[in-house]
Amino acid sequence: MGTFVNNTDEFYKYCEENEVEFVDFRFTDIKGTWHHISYRMSAVEASMIDAGLPFDGSSIENWQPIEKSDMVLKPDVETAFMDPFTADSTVIVICDVYDIYKNELYERCPRSIAKKTLKYMEESGVGDDAFFGPENEFFIFDDVRIWSGVNQTGYRVDSDEGAWNDATDMGDYGNMGHRPGLKGGYFPVMPTDTMVDLRAEMMLLLEEVGLTVMLGHHEVAMAQGEIGIKYAGLVEAADNVQKYKYVVKMVAHLNGKTATFMPKPLYGDNGNGMHVHQSIWKNGKNLFYKEGEYANLSEMALQYLGGVFKHSAAVASFTNPSTNSYKRLVPGYEAPSILTYSSQNRSAACRIPYGSGEYATRIETRFPDSSACPYLCFAVLMLAGLDGIKHQDVPVGPMDVDLFELTLDEIRDKNIPQMPRTLRESLEGLVSDHDFLKPVMSQEFIDAYQHYMYESQVWPDEARPTGFEFKTTYSC
Repeated sequence: MGTFVNNTDEFYKYCEENEVEFVDFRFTDIKGTWHHISYRMSAVEASMIDAGLPFDGSSIENWQPIEKSDMVLKPDVETAFMDPFTADSTVIVICDVYDIYKNELYERCPRSIAKKTLKYMEESGVGDDAFFGPENEFFIFDDVRIWSGVNQTGYRVDSDEGAWNDATDMGDYGNMGHRPGLKGGYFPVMPTDTMVDLRAEMMLLLEEVGLTVMLGHHEVAMAQGEIGIKYAGLVEAADNVQKYKYVVKMVAHLNGKTATFMPKPLYGDNGNGMHVHQSIWKNGKNLFYKEGEYANLSEMALQYLGGVFKHSAAVASFTNPSTNSYKRLVPGYEAPSILTYSSQNRSAACRIPYGSGEYATRIETRFPDSSACPYLCFAVLMLAGLDGIKHQDVPVGPMDVDLFELTLDEIRDKNIPQMPRTLRESLEGLVSDHDFLKPVMSQEFIDAYQHYMYESQVWPDEARPTGFEFKTTYSC
């Protein structure tokens, strides 16, 4: 993880070498939001690292009731890394949440759920390791304005790269006119790509916090970018997403800009995905690989994918957990909603990336997005996949045609399943189909999650008029 801290003694040595003044303990709620509490280094005793740190669980949204609010953070010192943004030397340590009332890892702690999922896979005998490689896309805007009230609602984002600025008076510096245009942002050089130096700064700082960075580039949409990092084990890969989002947002912020991982901030242009590459290994062998089969995919890999597709509605409630997610999952924006697989074909919900041999063979689910809590997203994909292996599910496919060109009638005639169209539909899927989650997730967590998503996302969204509705309905 970049620091090579393996125990408490090494953690203190690492802090001494870096003249650490503060220790920032971080944990993740069910939305995927990072929270933190900072201690003076002089106040952090070894007994605290072992026993945990108390905090108020009732103040975290959709966690503990106030009469049972006391909870404990369990620091994982192996995750320690230096914060590159603080004025004073600060080390960050990622924590799990412990339930003092049940004397176990907290059932609503996403990182704990991810750990339990990995343990379940190992105990099932399917594999002893699993690799996840997320690809998080983001937008960089120069300005964002949001308002919502009883009689008004709206937003406005702006970027110098936006085609809407083609005729804008840019003041003394003038309007230079170099812009990618709608869906024109894939790989242009400067000056059309205005984010080269910004991405470079992000890439360097991502390496500082322990990620292995491979590449960076402008994405298809205006003002959109992506940085590629190396895959990791399930829990570490989710940790890396949290680091990635933190660094991208902070670098943008310190450069007077704003970064967002929102799935669909621009109408008519591509949205932000979090494609997730996955494979299961045992005794050093890639169990998703079988030479000579379609795209070198083994029967186990197809069964895993079959499970993901079979439980797609329930899965989507975790992998695409915002109402905005489903504004991205429409044909024509490289955001596939058709549940089939294909070698190298980016229009399928699962792409089998080009690779040579055992180490490169994997599946890539393309429908998830970064509004997902990474720990829950990866855990649910694996639980659905393991259920598919257990029941020998078979996905529809392969299909090597451009699925974006198919009409709705053609999709129906071919009996190709599709992703749910709304968050409500996903949650209804979760309500009726969640037994595959129960080896790891408690019924209490599943119930709490779906109620929270209705209350925080679905009902408020469904009750609010939009500008489009006024445009189409006001004069009726």
